[in-house]
Amino acid sequence: MISGLFPRVPRQDTIHALYGAIVAQARSPVFYGGYGVPDTVTGRLEMIIIHAFLFSRRARNRTDSMQRLGQGVFDRFCDDMDANLREMGVGDLAVPKHMRRIGEAFYGRATAYDVALATRQNGALAQALTRNVFAEGMHHPEAAQRLAAYIEAADLQLAQQEDLDLAQGRISFPNPETF
Repeated sequence: MISGLFPRVPRQDTIHALYGAIVAQARSPVFYGGYGVPDTVTGRLEMIIIHAFLFSRRARNRTDSMQRLGQGVFDRFCDDMDANLREMGVGDLAVPKHMRRIGEAFYGRATAYDVALATRQNGALAQALTRNVFAEGMHHPEAAQRLAAYIEAADLQLAQQEDLDLAQGRISFPNPETF
């Protein structure tokens, strides 16, 4: 009875399972081969941001427990990025500056992708992806359209997943090879 008075914090194993699935999906080789996402640190970061954003979008505006779960996964993303920066040799004094840039990138992209998904304007998501994912000097309109179709399908699939499944660390994304 007293436990109902205190908000439940998502279990760390659930957060790790969800974040692990997000990273595994972001690392799918088809994104770097068939979609033309640059197979670089930046390209891989972009794909993790996309998948973390999709989960964050699914978790917000839901129950308090889902919002806490979304925050927990985002916090895990930040911890992972911090650890990766240190592993790549970024010094302790420079890590906060790089983390600020990653945070700005996440929120900037999340805003752009969210607006594009909400309005469903023809080509808006593909344009945002062209700027962010394919910005390394090469113009890939077909790849951006394909990635946009995948993201729209993933957004829909996540919206249909039960809160209970997500709260137990089970998440599924569409097969990227089908787009």
